[in-house]
Amino acid sequence: MMAGIRYVQMDDKAFWYSLDNHLPESEYANKVYNKQGYILTEGNKAIGLLRYNLFWDNTPFCNLLMIEERYRGKGYGRQMMEYWEKDMKGQGYGMILTSTQVDETAQNFYRKLGYKDCGGFVIDIPKYAQPMELLLVKAI
Repeated sequence: MMAGIRYVQMDDKAFWYSLDNHLPESEYANKVYNKQGYILTEGNKAIGLLRYNLFWDNTPFCNLLMIEERYRGKGYGRQMMEYWEKDMKGQGYGMILTSTQVDETAQNFYRKLGYKDCGGFVIDIPKYAQPMELLLVKAI
């Protein structure tokens, strides 16, 4: 299936927060202004999103890819990642990063797209503890 993909806009906020409960509301306008977020649509309906920032202030890092549950497994995630990769390459970047927790199956998805494991870290501070975060890298 082919979907539409565009930069996030201010009027996407309600949809955005229906899928993303990690982005502080104070950062939403920055994602819009800096074009660091995308909305995935099928027809006129928003069904997914992707947001990124610059790791080390110079390397695109995909922070979140989220597709509404009923649309998963249909190739939309791949389309979003490929769109983002092409956009980043077009902006002159040669390498991109992402991450996922080691207990999540997303690591297999990223590996199928050509990402390679490149490290990880553990956060064991009680309020923030989580399984190890696996970092993945890809040349573009």
